[in-house]
Amino acid sequence: MDNFAKGLLQKASMALMILTVATACAETPQEASVKKKIELHLGEATKVDAVLKTPYSGLFEVQSGGNVFYTDAKAEYLFVGQVFETKSQRNLTKERLEVINKVKFSDLPLDQALKIVKGDGKRVIAVFSDPNCGYCKRLEANLKELDNVTVYIFMFNILSEDSARKSKNIWCSADRNKAWENWMQNGQEPSSAAADCVDPGAKIYELGKKLKVNGTPTIFFADGTRISGAIDAKTFEEKFATVK
Repeated sequence: MDNFAKGLLQKASMALMILTVATACAETPQEASVKKKIELHLGEATKVDAVLKTPYSGLFEVQSGGNVFYTDAKAEYLFVGQVFETKSQRNLTKERLEVINKVKFSDLPLDQALKIVKGDGKRVIAVFSDPNCGYCKRLEANLKELDNVTVYIFMFNILSEDSARKSKNIWCSADRNKAWENWMQNGQEPSSAAADCVDPGAKIYELGKKLKVNGTPTIFFADGTRISGAIDAKTFEEKFATVK
């Protein structure tokens, strides 16, 4: 990489750092003005959480429900898509989304999740999964290829009432992990739960909504970042290599 490219990369990194710090600060009068204008254009159907001036091309980042899009200083145009820094090929939009949607892993109520340990269990993830989700079942097959990992599974029932029923039956089983594995990998229905057994399904549902989990499976890593979808073992290993 030549000095010119290195200089651009350093500037992009500094710009992203400035934008990240700005997220935690009070909005400027200009940002407040743009926010007011864009809210008028979008109406009540779209909630605008925040507006931040970006260090690139005079754009303003509009945060809404865990997503971002962009507008100009007069809020006359909307730009929906991803912003890349051409020299470094960095996806600046993706990096912003990781910051905006980050969680504090230690705050997750892990006692309300299934806990599956493989090998030394040093690498840790939490997965929001619906028992009737086909992609979640595919993810379960992919997880079997990993070693030295602890998997916390939050049964997040969003597909049907039957999902809640299955989750409760699994949670109330004598061996929860085995009941989960039998259903997700072998299609073996869990036995009906005792009437007096209480599961954390309602709490997990509220937690998922609070964390803006919009689909299953959603995977949280120890650094608080997330990936949605049934990623394969190779993608897991690549991600683990970046987690500090």
